[in-house]
Amino acid sequence: MTTTAQHSIGSGFGAHSTAREVVTGIDLSGRLAIVTGGYAGLGLETTRALAGAGAHVVVPGRRPAAAREALDGLAEVAELDLADLESVRRFADAFLDTGRSLDILINNAGVMACPETRVGPGWEAQFAVNHLGHHALANRLWPALARDGGARVIAVSSAGHMRSGIRWEDVQFTRGYDKWLAYGQAKTANALFARHLDTLGRGAGVRAFSLHPGPIMTTLQRHLAAQEMAELGWTDAHGTVRADFKTPAQGAATQTWAATSPQLAGEGGVYCVDCDIAGPESVREWATDPEQAARLWTLSAELTGQDAFA
Repeated sequence: MTTTAQHSIGSGFGAHSTAREVVTGIDLSGRLAIVTGGYAGLGLETTRALAGAGAHVVVPGRRPAAAREALDGLAEVAELDLADLESVRRFADAFLDTGRSLDILINNAGVMACPETRVGPGWEAQFAVNHLGHHALANRLWPALARDGGARVIAVSSAGHMRSGIRWEDVQFTRGYDKWLAYGQAKTANALFARHLDTLGRGAGVRAFSLHPGPIMTTLQRHLAAQEMAELGWTDAHGTVRADFKTPAQGAATQTWAATSPQLAGEGGVYCVDCDIAGPESVREWATDPEQAARLWTLSAELTGQDAFA
């Protein structure tokens, strides 16, 4: 098994497909999925689709009470703060203690373009939450992922990765913070994480994918003022969202497809868009480069103390 080539496979789905549509005819009975932040926005639509196809879904998040209210019994809820490695350890260890296998891990939770924020030992928050927390989580959960073979790990990246590769000389933005470059670096990290996890995990039958959900208006934009979104061209002067933006159900489709589609059997390590493997024009080389992926894995393992393959 090798890393899949970065080109379309003609999935038959597209930008307007919804999460429910991509699991039509797929029976996930007896399968277990974890969707971080799976109680709002894309995560909620993903949880609904997976549960609707028969999967048992575990939704860890920072606000368990809000998660239980939003999910209304649809999924198992647990507490997890990705900015806190001790919280990651507690959640993962509690899950492992149940002895259950994990078939799908969707690293969905994240932050975008937040004001400069430091977490843990002074880490830049977007890199810490979007990437390092998920790196630690996946490595801690590795025994459950590898137990039965055939598991998939999905890293929700973004076209925002095109804004920045990994800033090796100053990953934590200690010398001047730019919220969009920090977001871009974090999304590149998501793609590189999936690239290298696929290399490491494929021998155990665990494959990994990253993806761009598409342009969607969700709670992810909570740190952006209306004027800034208008200046970015996402809305008009009256706050009306651009017509080509996806609905949350459409935005959740690519991660749901990557997590479940039989079309991806034997594939892995690639970046996806619009429910298909993306062509090379849709992803920067710095987000798929195997050497940078391995370098980031080493750095992330050093920072978090988590490497299931050491």
